[in-house]
Amino acid sequence: MSATYDFDAAIRRIPDFPKPGVLFYDITSLIGNAEAFGAVIDTMKHLYQGRRIDAIAAVEARGFLFATPLAYLLNLPTILIRKKGKLPGTTVERSFSLEYGEDTIQIHRGDIPIGGNVLIVDDLIATGGTIRAAVDLLRESGACVSELFSVIGLPFLGFRELLSDCSIETLVCYEGE
Repeated sequence: MSATYDFDAAIRRIPDFPKPGVLFYDITSLIGNAEAFGAVIDTMKHLYQGRRIDAIAAVEARGFLFATPLAYLLNLPTILIRKKGKLPGTTVERSFSLEYGEDTIQIHRGDIPIGGNVLIVDDLIATGGTIRAAVDLLRESGACVSELFSVIGLPFLGFRELLSDCSIETLVCYEGE
């Protein structure tokens, strides 16, 4: 584990993106830095190795980048949580509200470990709406979800309250823009 790695320094900030007044925390700078990306994966491995986890669910799309190497290192399957219409098999789905409208996520029904413990991984948790929908969909489908991981957390947007029934690990939290 790289407990002393400065993840904050590896995250680029882009003001006024995607609209004026918004400060965007860009993880592509972290992914493009092999040392920083390796430190993220090593830290995740240290956090979750030895815990009772049966699968790792990855939220589209940047969550795939972090969940898949962790799943490989822990010898676990990866469950893809995708936007509606992107999975070809039999799926289960859940719609949810966003700040700007509605969205729907889907998971292949056969990928969900009934009674199994699932860790959900994403790159950033802001309001928590997408992760909440993922937790609820997995639970409604028979899996157990109690742990969430994200590289970046924006607690000032209220995700901790929305996800209070789960343990949440983040590498970097920003308390404001």
